[in-house]
This record gives sequence, structure tokens and C-alpha cells, in this order.
Amino acid sequence: MKILVTNDDGIDSVGIEALQKSLSEIAEVTVVAPRQEQSAVGHGITMQIPLRVTEYYKNGSFFGYAVDGTPADCIKMGIRNIMKETPDLVVSGINHGSNTAINIIYSGTVSGAREAAIMDVPSIAVSVTNHKPKEFSYAAEISKMLSLKIIEHGLALGTLLNVNVPDLPENKIAGILITKQGKSKWDDTYEKRTDPYGKDYYWLTGSMMEVDTELDYDQVAIKNNFVAITPIQFDLTDYETFEKLKKWNIEKRKNENPK
Repeated sequence: MKILVTNDDGIDSVGIEALQKSLSEIAEVTVVAPRQEQSAVGHGITMQIPLRVTEYYKNGSFFGYAVDGTPADCIKMGIRNIMKETPDLVVSGINHGSNTAINIIYSGTVSGAREAAIMDVPSIAVSVTNHKPKEFSYAAEISKMLSLKIIEHGLALGTLLNVNVPDLPENKIAGILITKQGKSKWDDTYEKRTDPYGKDYYWLTGSMMEVDTELDYDQVAIKNNFVAITPIQFDLTDYETFEKLKKWNIEKRKNENPK
């Protein structure tokens, strides 16, 4: 089995090292990750500047390939240029901080996995629910378990698994739940500050507006110390509204028999 690994915290992060080590027990792992942190870049890709790829070493040993780009760039580069064969699976993470509810739109970690899904490669995004996590071991084990499950059972094209693991040792984890993407979101604001030279600048801050209450939603599950596994897709069509719009009588077709 061949697995491509990426993240958005950068190739030197602790999380990606824990992930690579765990997955190497079951597969041939290729790491292609951003040279620098790319948190909250969403699904951005690089178009106006050249991408540079260099071999990256940790503790004197080859670890992977560092790309001057986004997680989505890394997946494209890894699959099309670096790996000789299409990987059986892509795993993005382990992210420092949760990626739940509406916030997954911003996530570079989730976008790395989503890019793989767009390229018809099964994928997983894995996060630990703390920006300064202390526990990666259980998230790494969950990643390995799910990798084997996907190889065994498969995933529908265009679907990926978004996994959030509480920053706790395994014996304090309440369990594992299959969850839905919630509707909680950040109430963002830009806080005005002043630098040492007396000039104003703005720093993004805010707080989570939690609107979900049931345990089968991702944000609620992790707050109750469950691992949340959410299947998501990149089809953003609102099918209910699609049917309602059909009844508005706003469609026009000049050619009744378009080719």
C-alpha cells in the first residue's frame, strides 16, 4: 500500500512526524508538505509564482519533500510529479487544532484531503483538538485504523473522512462516533492594536458560536471527548433549494433542443 501524507502546519510539525511514523507501519509513505505553515489557506492553489520542491531531512534522515505552496499544491505535486504511481490513499494531518463545522471551509488540512478526493484518491483529514497538542499517539492510531478500513471497504468517489480527535490520552477518550458536519462557526472580528512605533494594525480574533446541541454533530462530539469521524464531499449544491428554484419560473431557454 502506498500513502501520500501532507498537512497545513508545515513539514517540520510534530503532527506530521507522528502520522508518518504510524502509517509507515502499514504502508510505503511519501511525505509532500508545505515548507512553511499554511493554516487557514483553504483550498488555495499557486498560480502566479513558481513552485519549488526540495528534499527535507529530519535528524539527518530523509523525511519527505517540502513545497513552497499550499496543501492542495502538495497533493497535486505529489500525485502528478513526485510519486511514480498514484497512491492508494492520502492522509492530511495531524493538524494542530480542530477542524469542525463550518470552519472546515477554511482548513488547509481538510483541503489537502479534498484535493485528493477531487483527483479520485480516497483521503482522510486528521486533527487534534488543541493548537498546542500534547497527545498525538491516539490520533496516529486512529489514522492507521481508518487507512486499513478504507482499503478494505473503499470510499465513494468525491467523499473524504474528516477526523477530529480530542487532545487526550486514549484511556480518557469517551469513544468514536460517526458524525455530521455541524453549523457552528466563528464570530470573527479584527482587533485594533498599536505597534511599538505608534502605528495601528489589526489582528484576527473571535469566539466560537456553537449552535449544534446533539452528539451526532462533530463539534458537540469532540466537546464530549469523542473522536468525530465525518464523511464530507465537495459537491456544494443545495438540492432542496435547487428544487424550489425550479418553481420560481425564472429559467429561459432560447433553444428548446440544445445540443
